[in-house]
Amino acid sequence: MRQLRPWQQKVLVKALHWLLEDRQDRRFLINAAPGAGKTLVSCVMAQALIERQEIDRVIVIAPRAEVVNQWADDFRRVTGRYMSKVTARDGDIHSLGLDVCATWSAIQGLQDALQAMCRSARVLVICDEHHHAAVQAAWGEGADSAFTDARFALILTGTPIRSDGAESVWLPYDDVGAIDHPADGTYTLTYGQAVDLGYCRPVTFHRHEGRFTVDLEDGQAIQISGQQPAILPKPLARIAGLQRALDFYRLACTPQYAVDNRTPLATEKLDDLRLRLPNAGGLVIAPTIGMAEYLARLIEHLDGEAPVLVHSQMPNPEGKIKAFKSTDKRWLVSVAMVSEGVDIPRLRVLVYLPNALTELAFRQAIGRVVRTYGPDDDTRAYVVMPSFETFERYARRVEEEMPTSIRTGQSIQAKRCPACGGECALGAALCLSCGHEFPVVAPRVKPCSACGALNPKNAATCQTCGAAFVTSFTLTLDEALRTGAIVRGMDLDETEVRESENLAPYIRSQILQSGDEKLVRILKTLPDESWTRLRDILL
Repeated sequence: MRQLRPWQQKVLVKALHWLLEDRQDRRFLINAAPGAGKTLVSCVMAQALIERQEIDRVIVIAPRAEVVNQWADDFRRVTGRYMSKVTARDGDIHSLGLDVCATWSAIQGLQDALQAMCRSARVLVICDEHHHAAVQAAWGEGADSAFTDARFALILTGTPIRSDGAESVWLPYDDVGAIDHPADGTYTLTYGQAVDLGYCRPVTFHRHEGRFTVDLEDGQAIQISGQQPAILPKPLARIAGLQRALDFYRLACTPQYAVDNRTPLATEKLDDLRLRLPNAGGLVIAPTIGMAEYLARLIEHLDGEAPVLVHSQMPNPEGKIKAFKSTDKRWLVSVAMVSEGVDIPRLRVLVYLPNALTELAFRQAIGRVVRTYGPDDDTRAYVVMPSFETFERYARRVEEEMPTSIRTGQSIQAKRCPACGGECALGAALCLSCGHEFPVVAPRVKPCSACGALNPKNAATCQTCGAAFVTSFTLTLDEALRTGAIVRGMDLDETEVRESENLAPYIRSQILQSGDEKLVRILKTLPDESWTRLRDILL
């Protein structure tokens, strides 16, 4: 049996007692922080039930394909049994005679097959990230139907309360919406407890301030920041959609306004962390593909290394995530591909600009960078996010769970040699134990845009002229309102529109000079805004 952490050993004993001796309920709930180790203890529990001849088969349901793949790999390492990944196209899965795993979205197409499997064999169902199974939603109804006859159910979650407040199947709730599963059939390990026990790394939140000034047509201006929403004059307040167009977070997620190149805080934090964890990596969660591509280009400019980019419209994103996990590349940029359950223990920095603004998504994202890398891991996780009231409220709640002793930040006093693991002084050029030569780190300074003087990278104001190092943007009302275009059946985002407008004069001149009648006819037919999309399609 695999070596378990103390909390996992307690879970195993408690769950087996509840399921096999008390037999008050066939379901056991593990509510443990992301990264604490729910997968391992679940696989060990499945192995224990198999060895006791209490079950014949195991079914795992997980949120996405990458997590399903991880479950299959971990299950085989622990139990020695092959777990088959199935989809609705597989049909009769019972005849496979194997343990199986699938995504929550596949349950509807597999309801009859899963139900038949539970009726013909003694099955343990492991439901990972169980909050996906809302009672009155398709996935919840599908799970309830498919697994009614399962012998046992192991319910796993790190964020048990759904953002929409809906209840999940199989779990009782009290009058205020909190889970009311019997205490003897539940094991809870909060994030703060997991940090205190060393199972997860503590997290520090860094806010990136930005200010927007929107010039109005009558000479007035509106100031917008993460703490100061747009206050519109009465005539403009009546314009439908204007308040939404001037939303701080929406503007912050627009590529041309998003990041100040002078303050690459996230890359600096990653540099620091690599002094202690040489293969530490960073994760960027972006709201759109356009924004992800923009941030990937920016990171390459700052770091000199192109990040791994993954999103749903590119081939084999799961393979790219798996490859990143096995390398020491610095950055992974994702659009809705690296969230709950994805296990990359070396991730330590999170740049957070998501599409979903829920607390559930926030906590799941943090779970990607707090996994411990082993008994010698003394690093801290960092979240770099806009100075935005919604995120700050979530961060304070997470911080309140942390033990008082580790709420404050920690400074790095020494660096670890990546060759031999020895402790070395921060300024050492060579490791005294093995002779490894440390790379030379460039001085961390930044120029003041007002006077040109050099300043420490973390300076809030210029030490020479006092100018503030805060990202500020001035835009017109038309620029703030425009969010892209729909032309000739193409839905274009604002980045594509702007690039096309810059590209159009050159294309127009080249086509007119060519004298090609067909090209000239196309030029007259298609609007300027479409040229970037057409270029990408043709090339």
